[in-house]
Amino acid sequence: MSLEPRANPDFRGHDAAVAALAQAALSGRLHHGWLISGQPGIGKATLAFRFARWLLAGGTAPDLSLPPGAEGVFRRIAAGTHPDLFTVERRINTKTDKLQSEIVINTIQEACAFMRLTPAEGGWRVVIIDGAEDMNPNAANALLKVLEEPPARAILLLISSAPGRLLPTIRSRCRALPMAHLPEDTLRALLAEYAPELSAHEAARLIGLAEGSIGTALTLAAEGGVALAGLVEEVLQAPVSPERAQNIADTVSRAIEGVDKFAPFFTLLRAGLAATTRAAARSGQPPARLAGDVSLWQEFGKLEREVTGLNLDKRAAVIVALSQLHRS
Repeated sequence: MSLEPRANPDFRGHDAAVAALAQAALSGRLHHGWLISGQPGIGKATLAFRFARWLLAGGTAPDLSLPPGAEGVFRRIAAGTHPDLFTVERRINTKTDKLQSEIVINTIQEACAFMRLTPAEGGWRVVIIDGAEDMNPNAANALLKVLEEPPARAILLLISSAPGRLLPTIRSRCRALPMAHLPEDTLRALLAEYAPELSAHEAARLIGLAEGSIGTALTLAAEGGVALAGLVEEVLQAPVSPERAQNIADTVSRAIEGVDKFAPFFTLLRAGLAATTRAAARSGQPPARLAGDVSLWQEFGKLEREVTGLNLDKRAAVIVALSQLHRS
């Protein structure tokens, strides 16, 4: 989807997650911290901003739709100007002009101070932390303090694709809200609406690759995901020669007409590795072998984040990743 989550009015599926948030708020027993988890692109941030809009507009609809006359709340949240909403994510380092590789303590301290203020419009204060697993240890400990002594009329929404990387004490103080995969018929309908140029075969292939994530499916549709999937299948099946690895690295690292293939390649590579690991576990492979695959999955995620965040050499990163596959 082209819209950012804060400006996206379109949210489909995930009825259980929507109902959990609405029922908690309407019951008057809204927990102060929520951990919204699920795979990338599944709609976690879109749900968080939908709930924030609904809460700040005094909504009562169980589907989290806005009440009549709340268009101004929507516009201000979309523009990032609502006085009772604070969003946390990795920021641009003003000294290097590059995206920070982690969420730092200063940002979390700002969020905590915001939560302790009186709501400007008499309702709630809402803080959304997008990519909560990116908090460094100092930032995580600072957040823990506000979770241990939550201010009145303030709510914290943590969004995470890797909740296991959060401190156990943070997880234990939040109400868990895992978001399940979208069903195939929902993905098919969304692809038909947002990527109508796809053939039925291409749409079916992307649905199979996306693992229930419409964000992943649309990203892959825009960035040659079907062709990249063929490369991923090739490298997962057997070791590739150094020459072939260099060819693949050239293909993946070059942006053609503004289309970046690096991030979706790593998304597919990690998804494929996870699928083969699950299959190996079902077939009774030794735990040591499975642990190695899980470690590799984690290493690839870290490599992709560092290369993207620090603007490192993408070609070299692809060659490094391919050299690590199939090692005994």
